[in-house]
This record gives sequence, C-alpha cells and structure tokens, in this order.
Amino acid sequence: MESTSIGRQAVVVGAGMGGLPAARVLADFFEHVVVLERDTLPLDASDRIGIPQGRHTHGLLAGGQRALSDLFPGFEQDLAAAGAVLVRPGLDLRFERPGFDPPQRDLGLNVRAMSRPLIELTVRRRVEQYTNILIREHCRVQGLVATPDGGTVSAIRFENGDGRSEILATDLVVEASGRGNLTLGLLESIGQAAPEETTIGVDITYATAVFAIPDDALTDCKAVATFDPPTEGGLGAIMLPLERDRWIVTLVGRHGEKPPGESDGFLAYAQRLRTSTIYDAINKAEQLGEIVRFGFPASFRRHFDRLAEFPRGLLPFGDSICRFNPAYGQGMSVAAQEARLLHELLARHAAEPDPLAGLAPAFFAEATSLIETPWVMAATPDLAHPKTVGQRPENLQQSLDFTEGLFRLAAEDGAVHKLIFEVLNLLKPQSALRDPDLVERVKAVAAPA
Repeated sequence: MESTSIGRQAVVVGAGMGGLPAARVLADFFEHVVVLERDTLPLDASDRIGIPQGRHTHGLLAGGQRALSDLFPGFEQDLAAAGAVLVRPGLDLRFERPGFDPPQRDLGLNVRAMSRPLIELTVRRRVEQYTNILIREHCRVQGLVATPDGGTVSAIRFENGDGRSEILATDLVVEASGRGNLTLGLLESIGQAAPEETTIGVDITYATAVFAIPDDALTDCKAVATFDPPTEGGLGAIMLPLERDRWIVTLVGRHGEKPPGESDGFLAYAQRLRTSTIYDAINKAEQLGEIVRFGFPASFRRHFDRLAEFPRGLLPFGDSICRFNPAYGQGMSVAAQEARLLHELLARHAAEPDPLAGLAPAFFAEATSLIETPWVMAATPDLAHPKTVGQRPENLQQSLDFTEGLFRLAAEDGAVHKLIFEVLNLLKPQSALRDPDLVERVKAVAAPA
C-alpha cells in the first residue's frame, strides 16, 4: 500500500480490533501514531478486563480476514502459525437452519477459527512492527480539545498510568473505544446535534464454555451453528474450534431465555436446542475452566452520515458507529473493512490542500454502504422475533419469506449456496441476493405447489 505523509501526529483511542487496524492505516499517513489504551495488554493470548466479551465465541468472517490480509500481507499465515484452525464453510461448518439441509459442498471459502485474544495478539504484533506507532497502556482518556470555534479537534486530554493528566496535540483522533462517548461528548460541548440512532432491542443473554476436543469427536464437521426459526423461541448456539485442540461453545437466549452459568444447567440448555449436534458433541467432553455469561440489550447504529456538519480532525470508528448483535459475529470483520476503507480515503485525499477537511463526511458516506449488508442481515431475523423492540420495516414478512425460499433454493443449487455464504461473510453486498433472475427463481421455489 502506498503512503503519503499528511500530518504530524494522529491518536487512536482503544487498542482493540477497531483501533489496531486503524493505527496501522494511519502509520502510512502520519509521522507519529499514538494508541491510548486504558487496559494492560497481555504478552500472550490471554483474556483482558477491557474486553468483556473476549471470552466468548468470536468469528472472523472471510471479508474481515481478507481486509486484514490487505492491511497486513501474510496475515492468514500468521493466524495459521499461531494455531488458528482452518474452517471451510460448506464442508467444515454445519449450518443448522430449519428447511436448509444441503449436501456438503466446497464453497471456495477459507476462514480461520481462534479465540478473541489470539486474533488481537496477532494483529497487535503486526502493529508493533511499525516504528512510528506507539501503544501507551493504562491511559484513561478524559476528553477532546477543540478549537475555539468548535470546528476542529486539536488535542486529546487523558490521565496516564502515573495518574497525571496529559494533553496531546493531534491532527486526527480516531475513536475506536467502542462506546463513542468522546465523540458524543464533544458534539454536545460545541452545541452540535448528536446523530440519529437506530436501535434494536434484542435482549440477548449468552453463556460460553470451553471444552477439550475428545478423541471420538465429530468427524464430518469442525464447527456448528444452530438457531431456532427467527419467529419462534429464542434459543441458539455456536460451536467453533480453537487453538490448542479446544472447542468453544456459546449458548444464546433471547427475551428471558437465559443460558445457565453452571455445568449441569449448561448441558441441559444445550439439550433443548432444535438439533442435538452440539449437545452430543460436548455431553461427554471435558470442560476447561468456568462458564462465563454476558448480556447484550440492544444493537445500535448511529447515522453520522446524516449530520449537516462534523468537526475536522475527529473520526468515530467501529463500534462507535455501529454495534452489531454479537450472535452474528460481524463486528471485527466490519471494523477491518472500515480500516481498509480509511486507507483508501486517506490515499485519495492526500493530494488535497487540506486532506482532513472532508475525511469524516466521506468516511461516513462510504461506511454507511459497507455497514448496510451486515446490519440488514442481522436486523431482519432479529426483528422477526415478536418480543424484539424496534421499528419493523413494512416489508419484513416479505423479506423473511424471501430468505426462506432463498435457503430452500440454496440447498438444491450449489451456486446459490455459495452466493449466500459470500454475502454472510461480507465478500459481496446484500444486493447480490436481489438479482432479478435469482428473485424469480426464489419465488418459484417458495410458491405453493
């Protein structure tokens, strides 16, 4: 990737899966990049306090893996060397969905399954190879400093590991802390409106356990995803392989269905799933460590693209813009794709007299289309559940019926099967599923006999 210096110093807030790829991008365009992280960053693939969901199942979709490979050439080889397990959707992943029972097919997709700490460590090691990036731990950001007219962010204020307050001058701040509070706080302080928000109250609770893969484990698949039909129940589960011959199993419940945090209850809940695949796999397997639980009340999307104006030198990023329902495993991959988009925009704007002047609006506009596919793919089944709180589109039932027909066709047609998984893996936009010829074929399959 080509690089051109457009500024002296940029600051990234957060050294997670949003902030690290963003820092790598900024290293091509700024003399110095400082990453401020409040947590202690482990030297190995250990969990850390600042990632409350870090001990649960995480997916790096093919689209996210490809984006990280674009930013860090050889990245997939790094994952393999670190122990990440190759999973081929269609062959190694059993996708248990009502009315969808295709034969095993090679869809030409390769993804890697691993723990969240391992992927973050792998990315961080690549970022640390950049001599102009400095990661500062134990730094708690307190606020942004704007010019008197409020039009530009010029510095960031934080408390360092010694408890002293520091102010760091900056040309650009990327907020990848996951909350977006810095950006919202600044907008309020300068009298600008906050962005409109779309919220979907999914009310999800999940519990996760790790197991040693037994000698007599499943031989026809490595990973399993099983869910109730979106209009019924609230149960689901995901089982993925991890480095060091382990399985990670996350049980999901919605709207009052809460997977237990003790072993007997965990297994009993798994036994209630629509299929017995996961229960049969873990029933006699050795559990490693404790069961951890997490609650996720709502996914949200902030429409920064609709704001009439936005401060120069500030860019909310990743979860600060859109926080996805974690059950679909989209967040890390979207953040990686946003980082790749940011590189493209900075390269495009580098020759302008003020490269940062239109950066945020351009990013918001293009990130909106990037976010649209994963958001819709999650929102449609989420809103189908009768207890989900959110604005339902008028064509929701039509979309659900189309999806049912699409999967029915995919079971028969390998090309459609591949296309669905390319969209699910963020390699193609959701609009690819609305090709007129495909729509007609789906209608024919869905039509009553």
